[in-house]
Amino acid sequence: MAQTFDIVIAGAGVTGCAIARQLARYDLSICVLEATNDIALGASKANGGLVHAGYDPAPGTVKAQVNARGCALYGTWSEELGFLFRRTGSMVLGFTEEDRAHLKVLEENGHANGVPELEIIGPERIRELEPRASREATCALWCPSTGYVDPFDVAIACAENAAANGVAFVRSAPIQAIDTLVANAPLQTGDAPLSSQPARFAIHTPRGIVRARILINAAGSGAAEISAMAGGEAFQLAWRQGNIVVLDKEPRALMPLYPVPTSVSKGVIVTGTVHDNTVITATAALRDRGDRDTYASDVETLLAGARKLVPDLDTRRVVRSFAGGRAVIRGLNDFLIAPSSTAHGLFHAAGIQSPGVASAPAVAELMETLLREAGVKLVEKPDWQPRRLAPEDFDRSTTVHQNELIESDSAWGRIVCRCETVPEAEIVAAIHRTPGAVSVEGVKRRCRAGMGRCQSGFCQSRVLEILARELDCRPEDVLLEDEGSWIVDGVLKEGR
Repeated sequence: MAQTFDIVIAGAGVTGCAIARQLARYDLSICVLEATNDIALGASKANGGLVHAGYDPAPGTVKAQVNARGCALYGTWSEELGFLFRRTGSMVLGFTEEDRAHLKVLEENGHANGVPELEIIGPERIRELEPRASREATCALWCPSTGYVDPFDVAIACAENAAANGVAFVRSAPIQAIDTLVANAPLQTGDAPLSSQPARFAIHTPRGIVRARILINAAGSGAAEISAMAGGEAFQLAWRQGNIVVLDKEPRALMPLYPVPTSVSKGVIVTGTVHDNTVITATAALRDRGDRDTYASDVETLLAGARKLVPDLDTRRVVRSFAGGRAVIRGLNDFLIAPSSTAHGLFHAAGIQSPGVASAPAVAELMETLLREAGVKLVEKPDWQPRRLAPEDFDRSTTVHQNELIESDSAWGRIVCRCETVPEAEIVAAIHRTPGAVSVEGVKRRCRAGMGRCQSGFCQSRVLEILARELDCRPEDVLLEDEGSWIVDGVLKEGR
């Protein structure tokens, strides 16, 4: 018999996981269905990780409503959930009087959207804030509240905290069909708990059928199909593909530097990361859905745009280039965060393009508000635990603590990834967390084994071996990423 949940969330990207974490505090049964085999395999892993402050969205849009609020919440969320976050501030660099006029518009947008402490500054202040910024810049919009994170780290932290508070995660479960069980009946209001209401949707997946009283559509590039299957609004999603370049680590991470944006995107941005790499992000081109290829022309655009902002940037020090896509609702350059007007019990968190990472905590808050407004009774659990104990990070630990770890378990002294100083014990812990890593890239996202200069050149075979051992499977069954991405194909030679 199909298991019934009060709420099913379709999609385990940063939006779906943030919503799951927000709602996990209440006395609800919640399940997150994810089509792929891990958390944050879509847009959430393929972006620059910038926590944009909120001056870019047009006032009155949903983006404007959630961007500045989401940015403000990151300090609390990072402290509670144990992910790395740096609030460095940022500058939008201007080079002409026309640019200065555009900066003024951004400043006015920011004030309307609630972004604090915006200021247009001149060359001397620019150099003081970021000495490596172009000396050709004549003005800049200084925004102290901007920051950056590892976006997949945020999603994983939210998922782990949600799971610790009782949320079920079912991976490798693409939604194949949805049956409507209760037609045209609005949610019941009053004091009755959601659990007393009938299931509205039967959701078919390869892992079985799941029944839901409420379905939250946070399915990223699959959100239009989920809406159609559930009887919701018809909309089309475009695939706005972006190439991104990662440079080797710097002695000092750069402050995020933006150009004056275009009508399509924020332009080529140069930013530091929480691990001191430099990221150049991102191009924006409408391409076929699922296109994650890197294009030489796009990479050249990124490198040229980066050199304009930071002329001394050594763009020969590229360690990785990659691409991802943002699901943009055609005809609506905004987020769709709302209850369905055609399917009772269906709620959308769709069209989450940039600034999706920055907005995620506020999107989660807004979804809670929408549920309350729909009459869902939310009662906080007495044992709600908002804090997640972050995993041990050997590379960032003091020498004293490293020695203590090694004394407690010799696996802490067996370094697997030399670039990022990741020991075997850290990889084992990443596999056994809930929800844990099931692929080489899943390990990489959780503890950075393979993120360094050699990009897994030395450690991948050892990570594969550890995964096979801990998951009790053959090395041939270990995946690089999602289904079908096998790394090895049997034994070539036995023994020595």
